[in-house]
Amino acid sequence: MSAIRKIQELLDATRAVDFLGPLALRIYLVPVFWMAGTKKMAAFSDTAAWFGNPDWGLGLPFPEIMAALATGTEVIGAVLLALGLATRWVAIPLMVTMLVAMIKVHLANGWLAIAESGGLFATERTIEATERLSRAKEILQEHGNYQWLTEKGSIVILNNGIEFGMTYFIMLLVLFFIGGGKYLSIDYWIKRHDNN
Repeated sequence: MSAIRKIQELLDATRAVDFLGPLALRIYLVPVFWMAGTKKMAAFSDTAAWFGNPDWGLGLPFPEIMAALATGTEVIGAVLLALGLATRWVAIPLMVTMLVAMIKVHLANGWLAIAESGGLFATERTIEATERLSRAKEILQEHGNYQWLTEKGSIVILNNGIEFGMTYFIMLLVLFFIGGGKYLSIDYWIKRHDNN
C-alpha cells in the first residue's frame, strides 16, 4: 500500500470526529457574542446614543432600532450557537453585524487589533501607538510597580482594527456553509428526525 493511500485512509478515518470542527467554532463564538450583546443590553441607552451620534458614534439612522437589532442578534445568536439550533440561519445576521462593525467602527484603524510597529500590516497609526506604549512602559517602570503590572501579561495598546471582526466573520461563514455539526447540535437531530 502506498504512503499516499495510507495517508488518505487516515484522513478518511477522521470523519468519525469531524463534528469537532463546527463544535469548536460554535463554542469559541458563543462568549464573544454573548458578552458583546449583554454589554449593549446593560447600557442600552448609551448604546443607542453611540449608534446614532454622528460626531462620536456611528451616525446610524434609527439608533434605537439598530441598537436593539444588534443587541438581539448577538444575545439570541449566542444562545442559538450554543445549542446548535438554526446555526446556518443565525450565521447570516451575525455576519451582517460583523460587517457593519468592521465598516463603521474598525476599518479606519486598519487591519491590526493590537498595535504593532513592524510587519506587513503596521501603519503610521500603529507605529505611533507603539512609540507611546514604549514611553508609557518607561513611566511605569520608573514610577509604578512594573513587575506586578506585567506579571500576568504584557501591556499593549488596542488598535481596534478589523482583525477580530474579520476572524469572527470567517468563522461564521464556515458555520453558514457546514452548519452546527453532528451529534452535539440540535440541527443535526432535527435533520436526522426529518429524514426518518
